Amino acid sequence: MLVSANTRILQKILGEQHRMDLVTLENQLDNISFAVLFGTMLLYWVGAAFPNIAYLPTLATAGVAIANLVMAALLTARWIEAGYFPISNLYESLFFLAWGLTTAHLIAESMSKSRLVGVVTTPVIMGITAFAALTLPPDMRVSEPLVPALKSNWLMMHVSVMMLSYAALLVGALVAIAYIVITWGREVTLQGSSWGSGGDRRKIFTPNLDNLDNLDNLNNSGTSDLDTPETLANVLMSETAIANSSFNLTSAKAATLANPQILITTPNPLSPQRLSLAETLDNISYRIIGLGFPLLTIGIIAGAVWANEAWGSYWSWDPKETWALITWLVFAAYLHARITRGWQGKKPAILAAAGFVVVWICYLGVNLLGKGLHSYGWFL
Repeated sequence: MLVSANTRILQKILGEQHRMDLVTLENQLDNISFAVLFGTMLLYWVGAAFPNIAYLPTLATAGVAIANLVMAALLTARWIEAGYFPISNLYESLFFLAWGLTTAHLIAESMSKSRLVGVVTTPVIMGITAFAALTLPPDMRVSEPLVPALKSNWLMMHVSVMMLSYAALLVGALVAIAYIVITWGREVTLQGSSWGSGGDRRKIFTPNLDNLDNLDNLNNSGTSDLDTPETLANVLMSETAIANSSFNLTSAKAATLANPQILITTPNPLSPQRLSLAETLDNISYRIIGLGFPLLTIGIIAGAVWANEAWGSYWSWDPKETWALITWLVFAAYLHARITRGWQGKKPAILAAAGFVVVWICYLGVNLLGKGLHSYGWFL
């Protein structure tokens, strides 16, 4: 009996020592992830400021990949230490979100080959890890036994999918915000990147009617057709080019006088490099949000099934459920506008930027502003 008691005590001591070792490892890994992401953010910013330094993008991408692996190791250690999937409190949730963001970032960057993706995503990821590792009080970082409602396989199936959807939607929204920034105050004409978009490059513009008399001079000189957009651009103070480059100038003058808002093409004021970047960002934002939206849909459905199993109701209009629905509707509107209406460029980017705010309200704001069924292990 004495030997058995001593054995149990020894096992308990060794188990506690093992747990303390894992906790120490977790603390080291979260600090390492923050340091790596901070350095990576600086690499992206310096690379954007000095694009001629060829090796910086490679180093920055490697930094994101290292941070991704470090956070994966942190979550694995947490899983072993706690004995359940590490996504039950704010500390675990933040690092899982940061891991998802780095994964979505690597996918987006592999699609775009643009360092600007990292310029906008790494500050957000670094801020999340800094908040989790440096700001949260120690008692909020300690793993605790799960409450009864969370002791279910649905914890992994529902919450992990929701968090991955948040990560993809946030990265897509950040890329859309980057698009808004680089095209701010400029008219941009994009190639068709949305389903249903015919790549219509025309725009309504009101010309300067004082210069329409010059159309007669061009007619009298024997020019009856416009072969290049530059011809009409010179007539209309070098601001516009004609949409239909083969029509009679006299007829054009009469039609314009009758309806000053003629349909013409606006030349793009962006440089070819920046225009190419804008088109890339628009397309990548669309693709990443298109990846995140099905995950969000699956997560909401899985959550409804779990809610019925745990609480006897598929939907109870809990604040988290309500904002998850709002998030779904915002990004559904984004995809609907792109797929069926052919929207691209600024208007869908504004919708995505609004979605960025809505996702943060759904993920974190709801738990700060009010209690609900989803407040386990959080601030309230």
